[in-house]
Amino acid sequence: MADDGRADGGQLPAERSSQADVDAFLRKVAAIPPVRAAGGKRGRLMFAMDATASREPTWDRACQLQGEMFETTAALGGLDVQLVYYRGFRECQASPWVSNSRDLLRRMTAVHCLAGQTQIGRVLAHCLKQTRTEKVNALVFVGDCMEEDIDALAHKAGELGLLGVPVFVFHERGDPVAKRAFQTIARLSGGAYCPFDSSSAQQLKDLLSAVAVFAAGGRPALEDFSRRRGGDVRLLTSQIGRPQPGA
Repeated sequence: MADDGRADGGQLPAERSSQADVDAFLRKVAAIPPVRAAGGKRGRLMFAMDATASREPTWDRACQLQGEMFETTAALGGLDVQLVYYRGFRECQASPWVSNSRDLLRRMTAVHCLAGQTQIGRVLAHCLKQTRTEKVNALVFVGDCMEEDIDALAHKAGELGLLGVPVFVFHERGDPVAKRAFQTIARLSGGAYCPFDSSSAQQLKDLLSAVAVFAAGGRPALEDFSRRRGGDVRLLTSQIGRPQPGA
């Protein structure tokens, strides 16, 4: 994304997840049935990250959280993850599908942030292409800004929704234009939106892990995970299977 002077995080107020935000996110996740690949194949989770300049201050911490997220699914034997990121001048890269946290973390930590504009549309288009070849169970996106045509993004998000690929958007800080766009992407794809800041690190880790565990092992795996983690994850488990308001 363009370097607009916000790379130090000093001009936008942080927007951490309120309990209402978390509750809304959990209700959305709980209402989505886990879709497993046919024939007992491994689940597939696409993990997309904004690697432009404004995210540089929190990049290392984000990599650590996302690596830990992947480790929570290691014992399930059922999840492959593909890392997708964009940065600089129209650079948008996708890793091979990986099945262990060490490989994923190595790839994440090799990426450095570069100034440039957002390329969320390319991420959504890539996910559409991948799932038309072999089912992608969910797309997680972590970013802070949006500088694209919202109508074009909404169209792609709607296509993902028709294919049963929910997008879970984790929004760093509080850019209002990005917030509206990210909420639209989540809604049209059948996914969920949640804001966070640096003080929400443990909460973000738990929610990311819950999405990954649910994609890999469904409700039984999530129930076991919630017994060990408690808190927001236990709330998520308690809501699965209930009629959801507005669902």
